Amino acid sequence: MTQLAELARLIRSKNAGPFELTFDIMFDDDATYQRVKRSGTLTREVIAQCYGLHPDKVKFFFCDHAFAIKASIPRPYYQGDPLDSDGHGGQQYAPLMSIEIA
Repeated sequence: MTQLAELARLIRSKNAGPFELTFDIMFDDDATYQRVKRSGTLTREVIAQCYGLHPDKVKFFFCDHAFAIKASIPRPYYQGDPLDSDGHGGQQYAPLMSIEIA
């Protein structure tokens, strides 16, 4: 098993408007991207589990031409809310890094 952070070129999070966060997981080449995609390990359900959400709340896409996987979730607090500790959503990717890929 290998952690996702070791396989991906980039794992990032950012705002997708004031009410959603989006995650981009990008790979250097098709072989690595296909390894992760075919493993069946990175799914809507896994993303939901990482963030304590129901899977129906996760938008999840494979972007074959870009060697990338994208997911979006509702922000726990809307952007600018006094309880929002990450106004740009740039620090929310960390739970994805340790996902184990076969």
